[in-house]
Amino acid sequence: MQLGVIFPQTEIGADPTAVRDFVQAAEGMGYEHVIVFDHVLGANTAHYQGWQGPYTHHDMFHEPFVLYGYLAAVTQRIELVTAVIILGQRQTALVAKQAAEVDVLSGGRLRLGVGIGWNTVEYEALGENFHNRGKRCEEQVAVLRALWMQEVVDFQGRWHHIRHAGINPLPIQRPIPLWLGGGGTSVEPVIERVGRLADGWFPQCAPDAVGRAAIERMRGYARAAGRDPVTIGIEGRISMANSTPDVWAQQAEDWSALGSTHLSVNTMRAGLQTPAAHIAAIEKFYATVRS
Repeated sequence: MQLGVIFPQTEIGADPTAVRDFVQAAEGMGYEHVIVFDHVLGANTAHYQGWQGPYTHHDMFHEPFVLYGYLAAVTQRIELVTAVIILGQRQTALVAKQAAEVDVLSGGRLRLGVGIGWNTVEYEALGENFHNRGKRCEEQVAVLRALWMQEVVDFQGRWHHIRHAGINPLPIQRPIPLWLGGGGTSVEPVIERVGRLADGWFPQCAPDAVGRAAIERMRGYARAAGRDPVTIGIEGRISMANSTPDVWAQQAEDWSALGSTHLSVNTMRAGLQTPAAHIAAIEKFYATVRS
């Protein structure tokens, strides 16, 4: 398995030096990829009765494409991963352009994870339809790949109309690896979509019997679509919050047994107060899991 770190975006702060130092430290330790999440806006929950989302306007999120343009210049080899860009609330052609630019500037180091999101407030503010985001995402995937692969695209879909136009520059990777997030244990349409369309999956589940069943269902959908499920990557995730090194090691073994190709560690919500503390935590995790 490739080991990666989740960029602690809600806790790292806005100092560009701290951002650089964390990712350079991860690269220097031997981590092979870094993951960022995507939220454009946070809701002020005082105005939304019964709010149940995990994030609000108090939570900081660096914009992934801008962040990766910066990190492309201050790193050498670490893969830059989004897990995920909320595709349904963004303009597809613009996402294709931004992703291609990051891929060019990083020397082909982008892995684009996308998802459909949960925050209706963001969708409303960005002018996109929350209610058709699942089906629309499938067409968006097709548009992204077309724009990355072809100099000139002629695409006439239900939601997208591109008449003899293309992005320039094209990405180094053609196409950029496109992974999907979500649907860990119960959202069957997402699991089916992964098996049919995606290069990989970020499942939201534990490496237990329930998680194994979800992964097997995904692989079944892949076979039904005429695909070899071995070619579909899986990224497990381990949280350091309320956890111990023994648990990390066991969960890493469990994810490996499920056939995971990638594994990332999340240091957020573990009581770490400074960027230096996050760096020390990922150093300890790497030593524990790699040994």
